[in-house]
Amino acid sequence: MIVLFFGDIVGEEATAHLAKRLPELRADHHADLVIANAENCAPNGLGMASKQVELLFASGVDVVTGGNHSWDSGESVKLLEHPRVIRPFNVGTVVPGRGSTHLEVAGEEVTVLNLADRCAMRSVVATAGQVEPAYHGGWLKAPRNGTVIVDYHGDHVIEKKIFARAVDGEAAAVLGTHTHEPTLPLHILPGGTALVTDVGMTGPEGGVQGFAYDSFVTGLKTAGDPMTLPLPSPLSGQPITLGGVVLEIEDGLTRKLARLS
Repeated sequence: MIVLFFGDIVGEEATAHLAKRLPELRADHHADLVIANAENCAPNGLGMASKQVELLFASGVDVVTGGNHSWDSGESVKLLEHPRVIRPFNVGTVVPGRGSTHLEVAGEEVTVLNLADRCAMRSVVATAGQVEPAYHGGWLKAPRNGTVIVDYHGDHVIEKKIFARAVDGEAAAVLGTHTHEPTLPLHILPGGTALVTDVGMTGPEGGVQGFAYDSFVTGLKTAGDPMTLPLPSPLSGQPITLGGVVLEIEDGLTRKLARLS
């Protein structure tokens, strides 16, 4: 089974860029499954929008994952009703959306599981007081059938590494999202679980996670806190970078792992 996974898609231009390239990428790699984190795909980069999500599905994305921005707008929340649009599993059941999805891929059962660490979710109003630890509140509670691929949306490299070791041999892959900065090492752990601590964003370069620097710098200089000024900040407007990996999975474990460029 060949899987393509794309990191945080930021804005409508990045969505269109991936949608244009994806049919060729999917054909070139003979991909059986495509997963994309699209919690930032709305035009302003905050949450999801129907037009962008529909474009991703039409271009060949099979599952959309999310994170702390999954509830940024009413439209984003409405999209969580789609059976293949998921958000972190390890939040309370009263929070809109589902944390995993199951599908048949190349004759095999696959579970895509979305998790997040508490740091990434700390400012999310929709999940306030509802975030559980990723392992005990997510992995152990989630229904996991067949090959399991995890989108781990988190700030902490250490937590991602420890989590991946804890599920080594049980998950095919633990693929980090959220920081938007691709990490260089690609790991296949002893038990066959792939680990990338951050896949990196699919979005505009030259800013802060795809957004222009100006408002963050002003906030830092005037109030000592770069997050003081309200979002949205404009997107950076720079060329789009593609953050993605390709995995070759066999019998529920990863045999090969490489970056897409």
